Amino acid sequence: MEKYNYNKLNEYLKNRYGEKTLKICLDGGFSCPNRDGKVSTGGCIFCSGKGSGEHINSDISIENQVKNYFSSYKAKRANKFIAYFQNFTNTYDSIENLEKKYNEALIDDRIVCLSVATRPDCVNEDICRLLAKFKKRVDVWVELGLQTSNDNTGKLINRGYDTYIFKSALELLNKYQLEAIVHIMIGLPNESLDELKDTVIFLNSQNYQGIKIHSTYVVKGTKLEELYNQGKYNSIELKDYIENACYVITHINPKVIVHKISGDAPKNLLVAPEWNLHKKLILNGINRYLKENNLHQGMYYKEI
Repeated sequence: MEKYNYNKLNEYLKNRYGEKTLKICLDGGFSCPNRDGKVSTGGCIFCSGKGSGEHINSDISIENQVKNYFSSYKAKRANKFIAYFQNFTNTYDSIENLEKKYNEALIDDRIVCLSVATRPDCVNEDICRLLAKFKKRVDVWVELGLQTSNDNTGKLINRGYDTYIFKSALELLNKYQLEAIVHIMIGLPNESLDELKDTVIFLNSQNYQGIKIHSTYVVKGTKLEELYNQGKYNSIELKDYIENACYVITHINPKVIVHKISGDAPKNLLVAPEWNLHKKLILNGINRYLKENNLHQGMYYKEI
């Protein structure tokens, strides 16, 4: 088995659950306050119309999405699974509806974890209490979009919340002992390595358990595509992305689990960069760069 110089998710899951564990990606039928007018109507400038859920069949109930997965060839590849509410804001509803939707996903004993992707401004005490209740049945992860600690960039990408909101949400998750997975993005408009360093420094002052490192890609029908077509945004080169991703890996807490090191753009919607379509190229490039330069996760980590 190939060894990695960082805490790769697949290896972590095997150690945690004793065997291969896969995600079931679910569409919970949620909206987003950054789209429905509560915060904004445009969404983040990089977010497509399906809110990063292009690969999910959202025309059926949550329960049937799970049943269809277990009826497919995919379920034969493992014995344990994670119910992953992926697209849009999966805590943006009443407590009653949230509990109902989460329960609809947990219909099979092979599901060992409930993972919920959301926005920091949609995390409050009541939601954390609800999620903590589910810990009696399964593990619970909460994914929080930070993208950057730079609030000027946050405004530019129409994130809709300041970094202090993220910090407050993370503190709530810590209070209820809910595992937090943080999303950051490399290659955002007007950001250089300096801004990425600031984001890493900020993260090193926080208590979180996992990280997703995303490349910034341009998809059709977004504000970012408009900026790209106008020559106001240039997508990051693969070489630079690999080097920047390795900077993050070598400077974050060595205990953090790396859930992702690249974004997955839908082929039919991708505008740029073209290299984003070649996931193995990206993963192998990062792994090679770390090994050739004798680098490993957390070697430059400084606790703040």
